[in-house]
Order: sequence, then C-alpha cells, then structure tokens
Amino acid sequence: MLYWLTELSDGGGVLNLFRYITFRAGGAFLTALLFGFIFGLPLINVLRRKQGKGQPIRSDGPEGHFAKAGTPTMGGLLIVGALLTSTLLWARLDNPFIWMVLFVTLAFALIGFADDYAKVRKQTSAGVSGKLRLALGLLVAAIAGYWAAMYHPADMQFQLAVPVFKDVLINLSYVFIPFAVIVIVGAANAVNLTDGLDGLAIMPVMIAAATFGVIAYFVGRVDFTTELGLHYVPGTGELTVFVAGLIGGGLGFLWYNAPPAAVFMGDTGSLALGGALGAIAVATKHEIVLAIVGGLFVVEALSVIIQVLYFKRTGRRVFLMAPIHHHYEKKGWAEPQIVIRFWIISLILAMIGLATLKVR
Repeated sequence: MLYWLTELSDGGGVLNLFRYITFRAGGAFLTALLFGFIFGLPLINVLRRKQGKGQPIRSDGPEGHFAKAGTPTMGGLLIVGALLTSTLLWARLDNPFIWMVLFVTLAFALIGFADDYAKVRKQTSAGVSGKLRLALGLLVAAIAGYWAAMYHPADMQFQLAVPVFKDVLINLSYVFIPFAVIVIVGAANAVNLTDGLDGLAIMPVMIAAATFGVIAYFVGRVDFTTELGLHYVPGTGELTVFVAGLIGGGLGFLWYNAPPAAVFMGDTGSLALGGALGAIAVATKHEIVLAIVGGLFVVEALSVIIQVLYFKRTGRRVFLMAPIHHHYEKKGWAEPQIVIRFWIISLILAMIGLATLKVR
C-alpha cells in the first residue's frame, strides 16, 4: 500500500525509498514485530478467557507435557495478523505472487483455526476430520499451483528447475500442478508435525523463510540471476517483503512462546506458515531446495510415516514416539536441549540450501 507513495515522488527525496524492496522489507519486519509486541499479551489474555482449559494434552504423550495443561492455543493468529498487516501495508499489491502466497497462508490458517477450535470445544486432541483437512488443503494448493504457473515466464511454465544445474528444466506439463500440491500440502503438514515443543517450530520456520527471502530477492532480479546462473522469475522479489513480515511476526510470537510457553501456535499457525513456505518455493521455482532448507520438517514428517508403516507391518515401533522430537524426549533429553539442537540443524541446512545458488 505504501508503495504507491512513490507516485508522489519525482524520482528523488524520501518517498523514493518506497521503491526499494529492501527498504519496504525492513518496514514490514518492524511493523510485524511491533504488532506482535503490542497485541501479543491482549490476544493471549483473550484466548485464555475463551478457551478455559486451553489446548488438550495427549494422554499418551511425554509426561513432561502434562505440566503445560491450561496453556491456550491459536497463537498463530498473532503471527498471521502481523504478517497480513505488514504485507498489505508494505508490499506492492499489484503483484500476483504476493496475493497467491497470502491466499495459501490465510486459507491454511482458516483450516488450522477450525481444527484448533474443534479441539478446544470438545477438549480432545482430535479436531476436524483428517480427510476433510486434507481435501481442503489439496484444493487450496491446486489453485495456488496453477496460479503460480500462470504468472511464471512462458518458457518456465509447468517446468521443474533443478538446483546446481543452471540450464536444466524438466517439463512436468500439467503434472506440475499435483507436484506443487505435494510441495505446499507437504510443507504445511510437516511444519504442523514439528510444532510439538515450545519454540521448536517457529525458529526453523523463520530460518527457512529468511533463506527463501534471499532466494526470492535474487530470483526476482535479472542482474543477480545472470550473475549466479539462476532462472529469472519476474515479480518474485516482492516476496521478500512478505518474508520479512513473517520473520517479524514470528519473533513477536516467539517472545511469548519461549519456554515455558504462554501460548501455543496451534494448527492455525503451523499450517499457515508451512503452506506459506511451500507457496514461496513454488513461486520462486525452488521446490527442491525447500526439501533441503526445510530438511528438519522433512525428517519430522518421515519419522511419523516410518513409525506408522512399520507398526502396521510388524506391530513394533522404530522410534520410542513420533514425531522424532518426542523420541528424544523419551530418551531423556531436556526440552530446551532438543529445541536448540534442532535450531542449529535448521541453520546448517539453510546454509546448504543457500549454497545451491552459487554452486552451478
């Protein structure tokens, strides 16, 4: 919205700053951060009053989690609110990729909110039907995949870019849409599975988002794509503003989610943020890189898949409990120890992901 102030500029002066993505990204970050600090505590108080007993704690979960009973959920509303406000204020609203990613974020937030609401109302860990959640997620992701493809350059539509190999594009044709669906829905649910300890999911999400903010900025500039041998996708640089808002909102939430958490993100936040990461990856043609940068989320999701399939086949478990962060809890690791080590792993994976931009 503030970008349109550049129309009052003659090419110089203070208003000209609004032309620059980096300036507006900084504004989005600060706006979202302030939003989190200002509205965080009032929102938590409202959630605490409305929810009463808070998020239901699984009876088969680690014993240490029973002490968290009464903690309110749906804290993702704070992140999504900060992200939406900062993006609408600082991003160019004529950019189709901004609206595509916002669409995915808000749609998955609504799905997550419905699930959180059902859990709190029924006081059970079972919320909205898994089949219904999946069906809605698939629909949203399919729309987003087609949306992104229509605004990709003609020579890149329905193509899969392969990292490291600068000239390699694999024509997926209309299989690109199901592929994009897997990326977006997979990312949303992987982040959702990771969100099981105080602060565990939000920091890796911010690390992955920051990485994709850099990727979006580079991919959206023809000079950087020429220098680095990347595929140029006009307009994706604007997603840097969205990412900056996500990071600011995430930090504002982490202030209240740091152990011991005053509020849980809930599916409202985890599904929204995971979906946003997947949508950005599809928009920037870096879907494969997301599997590297978000490797922690991939491992968390795989641990659940492996556990379920192996148990159905043999009646035994591979892990003491899945997702894998609960496995380490069962082994006696302290919660902060797991969280910080997983943060470190996320940062290492982000560096590897960024390296793919240079290695060609």
